Amino acid sequence: MTVREILGAVLVVVGIFFFVAGTVGLLRFPDVYTRMHAITKADNLGLGFVVAGLALTASDFGEIVKLLLVWMAVLAGSATACYLTSRAALRHGVQPWRKR
Repeated sequence: MTVREILGAVLVVVGIFFFVAGTVGLLRFPDVYTRMHAITKADNLGLGFVVAGLALTASDFGEIVKLLLVWMAVLAGSATACYLTSRAALRHGVQPWRKR
């Protein structure tokens, strides 16, 4: 294995860690707002690390461009979905969690 392949594998593993952390946040946090924050932030960062790791092992520049375009599309879609979900929750009267 080359250094690029090892570094790429490490970045993918770090990305998987962020995916797992986001999933734990989704399952553990008390309300829709904190759950959305956890899953959106962790998944976007995790996907960034996975894309970076895969880009290091890509065979040509076209593959890197495709990976970056997919990441940008996911970033835009994730932000939009998070905004629309939180707006709908707020309109339906879902109050943010408060520590008692």
